[in-house]
Amino acid sequence: MKKLIIPVLALVAIATAPNTYAQTKMVGGAAMYPTKNIVENAVNSKDHTTLVAAVKAADLVPTLESAGPFTVFAPTNEAFDKLPAGTVETLVKPENKATLTKILTYHVVAGRLSADELMAEVKTGMGKATLKTVQGGTLTVTQKGKKLYLTDEKGGMSEITIADVNQSNGVIHVVNTVLMPN
Repeated sequence: MKKLIIPVLALVAIATAPNTYAQTKMVGGAAMYPTKNIVENAVNSKDHTTLVAAVKAADLVPTLESAGPFTVFAPTNEAFDKLPAGTVETLVKPENKATLTKILTYHVVAGRLSADELMAEVKTGMGKATLKTVQGGTLTVTQKGKKLYLTDEKGGMSEITIADVNQSNGVIHVVNTVLMPN
């Protein structure tokens, strides 16, 4: 019987190699690869076509492709559908770019915040954590059971439905309601 000899260095390389498959999450029927940036992944999600169109209309693609890191609370198409009829169509018009940009950047926080980090902040804050958005406003994070919720400045609430979708330049948390700044 032949003995199989594997060099020790090869075993170490196998044991320490990043498991990209394990880190990859499915969002909107598409794999979200941690080696790709926020925009490269988002364009593949069938649940985020409205968000991608809005990001393009607001000229935020270069920003969300940059090094970051960013934490993005990404509303689904269903989240946008909850808005009054005609809202999205109005917002993506060139004359409403400033308003659209304000809403979209309200969904972004500087830095990479995992769900565990958000939960730790809520615990430290005695049930609440306040996040400063890139837009300049605040979002309040609360926890009910194992679920995280965001409350916007107008009192609207959104649940994080898919957490920790890691990107090369940050992390996406999928949310089920569009958050609105003051």
